[in-house]
Amino acid sequence: MRVVAIIQARMGSTRLPGKVLMPLSGVPVLEHVVQRVRACATVNEVVVATSNDVTDDVLADWCNRHEVEVFRGSLTDVLDRYYHCAERYSADAIVRITADCPAVDPLVIDGVVSAFLADSFDLFYLGGEFPDGLDCAVFSKEALSRAWREATLPSEREHVGPYITNHPEIFKIGQLIKFHGLSHHRWTLDEPRDLSFLQVIFSRLNASGTHIFHSEEVLQLLQREPEILNINGGIVRNEGLLKSVAADGEMG
Repeated sequence: MRVVAIIQARMGSTRLPGKVLMPLSGVPVLEHVVQRVRACATVNEVVVATSNDVTDDVLADWCNRHEVEVFRGSLTDVLDRYYHCAERYSADAIVRITADCPAVDPLVIDGVVSAFLADSFDLFYLGGEFPDGLDCAVFSKEALSRAWREATLPSEREHVGPYITNHPEIFKIGQLIKFHGLSHHRWTLDEPRDLSFLQVIFSRLNASGTHIFHSEEVLQLLQREPEILNINGGIVRNEGLLKSVAADGEMG
């Protein structure tokens, strides 16, 4: 089975424009994400999926200059972008990663992919109370194709998974529960305070610029220095998805 990791990325973030190419520990955020996903033992191909909008030309240029596979598709219909990217790269299984998660853990991704491959799941994802920024999910090509054909709600087009999770009567869905009591942690990049937090994490754990640290190392650091959590504490989680769900209601 051919497993393709698709990293969705765009420059037009409303809260922190250009965040995916902002410098972090000496290189762009996106470079960390690509290298960490490439370190996965279960992934055959890594592709950055961005939009055809002119604002994302700089992102596509960066990928081309750094020999990173790049696909360009719809700006707002991310489900459509994923579907056509999966088609282009002949994916049997699709790993969804977002470019604003520079601390994403290859070991966690491998755990999710391995569990997906062990049974005939349509969707398998990291569940439970995990730090925001470790998010990953694996979709079968068949499930992604059906979602692409049938999804109509804004939240189901602007995000890849909601149509599938909204229909557990149709799809076989599973989740890996690996973390407990850590949902208040933010290891993602949506606000300037998040970047400050990540700069501290990377300066402590990746001073050489070459070490791919894992979740346990971050948790050990935060246990030794819990004050680091205050840098970006209290920010609403999954704000983008919440806005899309609110738009669903406006259609009714």
